[in-house]
Amino acid sequence: MTELRLSRLTPGDIDELAELERLGQPHPWREAWLSEALDDGHAECWGVHGEGGALVGHAILYRLPFEAELQAITVDPRVRRRGVARQLLERLIARAEAWGSERMLLEVRGTNHGAQALYRSMGFVVDGRRANYYPAKAGRREDALLMSRNLMVGNAGSG
Repeated sequence: MTELRLSRLTPGDIDELAELERLGQPHPWREAWLSEALDDGHAECWGVHGEGGALVGHAILYRLPFEAELQAITVDPRVRRRGVARQLLERLIARAEAWGSERMLLEVRGTNHGAQALYRSMGFVVDGRRANYYPAKAGRREDALLMSRNLMVGNAGSG
């Protein structure tokens, strides 16, 4: 992949966004949920466009009173492990810091070891686990790991 372009997504991007979700997730967000995120004043949806302008990754960040929460991140399986998710996370961390958020929260499937490694490399730590949270194959369930990153590095312990 040559050039990646990062931009904030708008309601006009819904078709491409929904298609990327279907392509990249075992249990994709419904189009209605994606539309709500694009229209929500407390959320930002960012996308990475690759060759020819195709959307190859997206992430949705919600602004909470004291924290920011990564609600979704999806990368086209054909371009994974090429820095798309890292680029999205770097932008979202910067946005959360600009909002004055104290922490950034996320949850990840217990079996998604690649994503967990990326999150750890970017300063996220495991805070807990939700047992049997996500649907998995053959009617089974899998755990969710709850992770966070402190965004108030110089203010730890103040309050």
